Amino acid sequence: MEKQPSEVAAMFDGVAARYDLTNDVLSLGQARLWRKAVAAAVGARPGERVLDLAAGTGTSSLPFAAAGAHVVPCDFSLGMLREGKKRHPGLSLTAGDAMKLPFTDGAFDAVTISFGLRNVRDTGAALAEMLRVTRLGGRIVICEFSHPTWQLFRTLYTEYLMRALPPVATAVSSNPDAYVYLAESIRAWPDQPGLATRMQQAGWSSVAWRNLTGGVVALHRGIHR
Repeated sequence: MEKQPSEVAAMFDGVAARYDLTNDVLSLGQARLWRKAVAAAVGARPGERVLDLAAGTGTSSLPFAAAGAHVVPCDFSLGMLREGKKRHPGLSLTAGDAMKLPFTDGAFDAVTISFGLRNVRDTGAALAEMLRVTRLGGRIVICEFSHPTWQLFRTLYTEYLMRALPPVATAVSSNPDAYVYLAESIRAWPDQPGLATRMQQAGWSSVAWRNLTGGVVALHRGIHR
């Protein structure tokens, strides 16, 4: 069932306190490896400006700050941002809607979003906004759940999402119903070529992707030319 933006924001507000822990448990520890892969793909350099969308509590932004970049963690969930400010007071946490970003044209050298694009109502509008705020020659990295490439594994993965994930979420999350919605949104998300096409339609060039964990997650990249 599709949720209104306000409902999605409230859902993330409700899971903020234990969000990072829950992700580690539900991903069987893979979430940390995925964050490292994103940091490597972005390749942030000292002095660069990096926009980290759907940053949640800011955990995903820490590698960019450690690399010497000026990172702006941005999220539409005020609950996530409040929790992030407690944990990482030095980060420039910013509230913002991915479909109408509060930044000027070409403000960033790189923009990245992890596990958040599928929760935006209009994917094309969000991709176009990310292009707008990225300078010419700048880059995008999207980390998102995708479609496992091996059919048997895909079947097992789908079973895990719909049967195993809810009871596990009940044990570790402050709002297990939210993870039922997330499982449904993962199943409905386009496959790797499908997302690449959407990126190209939004104006991104040199679009490519690579699979992580057998295609459970995919890293898509593009350039603003």
